[in-house]
Amino acid sequence: MTNEKSDQERSFKVQDRRRFSESGEARAGVAEGPEPSAEPKAAAAANAEEPPRAGESVPEINFSTFVLSLSTQALAHLGEIPHPMDGNTSVDLTAARQVIDILGMLRERTKGNLDKAEETLLQHILYDLRMKYVEKVRSR
Repeated sequence: MTNEKSDQERSFKVQDRRRFSESGEARAGVAEGPEPSAEPKAAAAANAEEPPRAGESVPEINFSTFVLSLSTQALAHLGEIPHPMDGNTSVDLTAARQVIDILGMLRERTKGNLDKAEETLLQHILYDLRMKYVEKVRSR
């Protein structure tokens, strides 16, 4: 008897909430609104990046584009360019210093493994960012 009662307590009921039957006809008594779990999925889909459209090319991801993306972050933290998300410019010297230090670390760790163009790009970006950083620190 105890086993029967515990089996009944553990069981669950499956309820078909689809609006249409297998034949495509509307079911009676089914709510017409979206399922509760569909709302977070829709919100996540709206926040996700759009896939590239036909005819658009996705930029190649390589060491140079990675360095350029870090450089863009540092410039945004230095207030040199507007933030890509909100369009505002603000200065965050701590974050800028951290990104510049990351680029410096990359330069040290990749020494001897980069081609001439990558090495020159990294060297010039680091020099420019460091000069802009010092300029910002002195102006405060």
